[in-house]
Amino acid sequence: MLKIFIADDHPVFREGLKRIINKEVDLKVVDEVESGEEIFPKLDANEYDVLILDVGLPGRSGLDLLVDIRKIKPKLPVLIYTMHPEERFALRAFKSGANAYLSKEESSEKLLEAIRTISTGRKYITPTIAEKLANSFDKNVDKAPHELLSNREFEVMRMIAIGKPVREIAEDLSLSVNTVNTYRMRILEKMNFSNNIDLAHYVIQNKLIDS
Repeated sequence: MLKIFIADDHPVFREGLKRIINKEVDLKVVDEVESGEEIFPKLDANEYDVLILDVGLPGRSGLDLLVDIRKIKPKLPVLIYTMHPEERFALRAFKSGANAYLSKEESSEKLLEAIRTISTGRKYITPTIAEKLANSFDKNVDKAPHELLSNREFEVMRMIAIGKPVREIAEDLSLSVNTVNTYRMRILEKMNFSNNIDLAHYVIQNKLIDS
């Protein structure tokens, strides 16, 4: 029996996910949390076969959390399961240590297939993601501006775009206000933007935040 741990901030969605998974004779959801802060005490106290992790958690994003999860649980299979389509976050997720990336719009059959695949230590990669991974090694392929950002810069950008004050961003990410301001300046420089308004327009246009 594979023990599944779900980290997602939508109670209704978690209930639906549990029903799908718990119908399978070889799978069982044994734990669930709704924020990133709750993940690490669970990982310290328990062993799981697969972690299903949402990108859009309150505070730190799933991708940011994944970097720290990998430090304490380097072999734990992690499935990034999110409303964002593959072309937006998949490549960044795999580079951060994900074993699989699926949109919540995918079928339950693909979800179950992904869980079983990564539980064996393998990656679950769709054809779309395979193409993006291949293109990431091709220097002649144009990259979107936000793909030039580090994971932390990317997360700060998304927070700025939704109007979070610098002090609140600093608290959420356990950073100093000066550090957040430094990240902001780097982001504007890398993205070739003049101000936060330009940045917010780009993020919304490219659907990099939940609508």
